[in-house]
Amino acid sequence: MTTQPAEAVPEVHVSRRPSLLALLALVGVTAVWGGTFVVVKDVTRDVSPMDFLAVRFLIATAALAALRPRAVFTLSRKQLGHGVLLGLALGSAYLAQTCGQQYTSASMSGFITGMSVVCTPVLAGLLLRHRIGRGTWGAVAMATVGLGVLSLRGFAIGPGEGLTLLCALFFALHIVGLSEWSTARDAHALTVVQLGVVAVLCLVLGAPDGIDVPGEESFWLPVIGLAVVATAAAYLVQTWAQARLPASAAAVVLTLEPVFAGFFGVLVAHDELSPRILLGAALVVGAMYLAEFRSAATKPEATRQSWESACPDLSVPSEYPRRPTSKPRGR
Repeated sequence: MTTQPAEAVPEVHVSRRPSLLALLALVGVTAVWGGTFVVVKDVTRDVSPMDFLAVRFLIATAALAALRPRAVFTLSRKQLGHGVLLGLALGSAYLAQTCGQQYTSASMSGFITGMSVVCTPVLAGLLLRHRIGRGTWGAVAMATVGLGVLSLRGFAIGPGEGLTLLCALFFALHIVGLSEWSTARDAHALTVVQLGVVAVLCLVLGAPDGIDVPGEESFWLPVIGLAVVATAAAYLVQTWAQARLPASAAAVVLTLEPVFAGFFGVLVAHDELSPRILLGAALVVGAMYLAEFRSAATKPEATRQSWESACPDLSVPSEYPRRPTSKPRGR
């Protein structure tokens, strides 16, 4: 009796640094957001922030839904609930930030909003029982100092600062929730739900005074660009990337937003490139590198997920063992 030779399994190259692509994608998102400050400032001169947010997120939701009309129907009831909670956290962050900006300076608002980098590991530890290493705390501290160097020119506590701190907490909740609940497969559908919830929230809160927006092309062209690129595409990429990154590392990467804002301010608005901007940017970039370096322990798990997604019919290599399906996802 002769034995048939076992069917050869095709060799598949598996990257040992799958989170690097996610990290670079998240850096790209912060670059887009950092470049929108000048545009948003110009657009909101003739429209209230609430009306602007409602229109922006409504267009973004419609754009993503039009690309894959049935995507949301692939979500389970539990996933849909996660998307609603994420949308409520994101919408609450934007609303708290918008209200807080009426009572505090732009630089103070930027710094306190960036404090979500501190809130994120705290919330991940409290809510998800994640152990936060000393290296991550070092990255958080470095990023916080960098944000302070970039943003602060004095410090005072008032209602604006309190509202903006609430905004930072909601952004941190959103980051933690994305890292815990998002998957690469459901990123599109989850993003549609999140943005849709923000749009509805802004429409409901803005309805008593009526949604009043200009009809000029000079308003709608930048708003459509902000909605499609800086909202729909950016949050889709963030949702996908955070399926592959720990929440604390993602929070540190997102602190690059004021760095890019400063860069585009120098490039486009001809702001002065001062030593303060260079020092703050160097600290934030160093913190991002430290966070990525310290998150190396999570990469074998991410590599296993990448292998399964790309090759569902092939065996997972032994160095990337499967998780027991009875346990919830953790990092």
